[in-house]
Amino acid sequence: MSLWNWVAFHALILVLLAVDLGMHRGGRNATSLRSAAIWSATWIAVGFLFWWLLHEVRGPDVGAEFLSGYLIEKALSVDNLFVFALIFASFRVPPELQRRVLFWGILGALVMRGIMIGAGVYLVSRLDWILYLFGAMLVLTGLRMCKRRNAPAAEENAVLRWVKNVIPVTATYEGSRFFVHGAATPLFLTLVAIETTDVLFALDSVPAVFAVTTDPFIAYTSNALAILGLRSLYFLLVGGMRRLRHLETGLAALMIVIGVKMLLADVIHLRPSTSLLLIGLVLGASIGASLVPSRRARTKAVAPVAVFLTMLP
Repeated sequence: MSLWNWVAFHALILVLLAVDLGMHRGGRNATSLRSAAIWSATWIAVGFLFWWLLHEVRGPDVGAEFLSGYLIEKALSVDNLFVFALIFASFRVPPELQRRVLFWGILGALVMRGIMIGAGVYLVSRLDWILYLFGAMLVLTGLRMCKRRNAPAAEENAVLRWVKNVIPVTATYEGSRFFVHGAATPLFLTLVAIETTDVLFALDSVPAVFAVTTDPFIAYTSNALAILGLRSLYFLLVGGMRRLRHLETGLAALMIVIGVKMLLADVIHLRPSTSLLLIGLVLGASIGASLVPSRRARTKAVAPVAVFLTMLP
């Protein structure tokens, strides 16, 4: 892709970030469910509009590669929101301050994704075997995800410990400020925890995107547009995250499948559209299974009806 494509895309990102920041600026209350739903739908619409543009300009294969990368990153991001919620709870961050942390966290994630994808493209172009290493990493990631993942404790975060040793920290929150009188606030520590956790997540998601494309523009744009909607999606799902109880199982299966696909790249050749269909089926099955009421919930729902029937003559 030409330099102008990169410039135009980043101009779009800056405009979207400015609009998002402007819409929430000055608000003291937590983001409402209605606002979160509207913004989540808007961000997803932007992602699919960009896919349609790539489909029309560069062809269906490139469009399928973008949409595959977008769906993988979006699904992994939703899973990561569970951990962000636990971090916010650990630091006891008020709801009205969480969106500020998420905004700067997303901005930092965009920069880190750009750096890591650039490094990945550099390695792939010079080391033919690096894709096999990425495939092995994804298989191991999938096996690790089969076990329940917990949020890293704040005291176990080496970066966080270093920050506390270098910078004085206030005992209480100071509004929405990260620093006050030369000291960091607990809000800044929360941001550090979010950013360092996201770097660990990127070690999973960045190799995953190389399973569907090695085009740096497609890899970066699919990651960037999936990440941009995280703030609104967090407030939309925060109340019902536990309902997606089978999502991690689906993601574990997906990581293993695309990892094996990379390891067998010389033997198995899948078209981008086939990869997209496979990703959609795995994610759709895990989300669909999560939305089906559990046996316990069905029993609780049926119990009142059974009691009523026993009262009939």
